[in-house]
Amino acid sequence: MTLMLRPQRGGFLKPFGCGEFIRDYLAGYGPHGSPPIDPDTGAPQADIFYNYKQALRQATAEDRAVKHEEKAARKEKRPISPDNIEHLTEVYLVRLPYKAKGCRYHSFITYFSNIKKLGWVEPSGVVEPSEFQDNYPKGNPRIYYRLTQAGLSAPDYLWADPRKALYG
Repeated sequence: MTLMLRPQRGGFLKPFGCGEFIRDYLAGYGPHGSPPIDPDTGAPQADIFYNYKQALRQATAEDRAVKHEEKAARKEKRPISPDNIEHLTEVYLVRLPYKAKGCRYHSFITYFSNIKKLGWVEPSGVVEPSEFQDNYPKGNPRIYYRLTQAGLSAPDYLWADPRKALYG
């Protein structure tokens, strides 16, 4: 009998979830090394997605670097070097493709639409033209979203799976 290497449901584990990142990012905390924003202004969906992917790449590169350095230090019987970890993190970050970690943009938009339906995020009123509109003036502008009070008070387990909050 062969064992599946992949989890049966839910895919592989990530260092942090999409919902947790969105909530903390829109609250202005700058989670996992992302740049902090003004919570009243918010951010457009594309910027939230980009920073989520970059934070996942950074966390994965750091994890791989630490594991590599621990293994090498154990093998060579020497102490762990933080300088080596920083160097290895940069090496792994350069090698790690953007699309290798996290969800695809369509999945993110679906997730975001669920939290909009729940009333956890709302448009902040800030709208700017997108680069797409330079060539196609009828294109959609970039709409900034901010966190609502309902989103701030929603528990972690519902942020992890907003479909459960929507459909029970």
